[in-house]
Amino acid sequence: MIGFVRGKLLSAESEGLLLDTGGVGYELLCSINTLTDVAPRLGQDVSLWVHTHVREDALQLFGFSGKREKDLFLSLLKVNGVGPKMALGILSGGRVEDITGMVESGDAKGLSSLPKVGKKTAEQIILTLQGKLVRAEPVNTLKSETQKQIQTALLHLGFKAPKIDEFLTGLPKDIEVEEGVRRGLSALTGAG
Repeated sequence: MIGFVRGKLLSAESEGLLLDTGGVGYELLCSINTLTDVAPRLGQDVSLWVHTHVREDALQLFGFSGKREKDLFLSLLKVNGVGPKMALGILSGGRVEDITGMVESGDAKGLSSLPKVGKKTAEQIILTLQGKLVRAEPVNTLKSETQKQIQTALLHLGFKAPKIDEFLTGLPKDIEVEEGVRRGLSALTGAG
């Protein structure tokens, strides 16, 4: 079983990544969050957590930029009726913290707003996983349009989404995009 892989990012498509590790190219299916996190580093080395999914007729690799995303993916696979593609769709619909928060608070309506999740599946996810997921810290999920523009700019400059989100929480709400990007460059290059 492959649990972690490091290599040169050859391509990032809508469904996943192609990673070259010592002359072997691995195709990994990924959530939009992981794609957004690693796509700016095309041609560079990246590290990903991996889940190897084996079926009678297929062997699939799923890649995650963070351990917490992989752990939530594995938890979702324990839910009756949730397969790897649906779990990946759920992860693509929000941040790990947000999805975990919905499960823990019993927010079936919020979960059913995620891709591929209906009311019954949302209730099944809550029934199976509520009280079993580790929640990080409360997160303010409402980003202003300015914060989204700053986040996008910093992602394109190659910074990681979790670091950017951490930086954005300390920004004043009325900041201009250019000033936010300038502060982000200063803070994130100094931190990393």
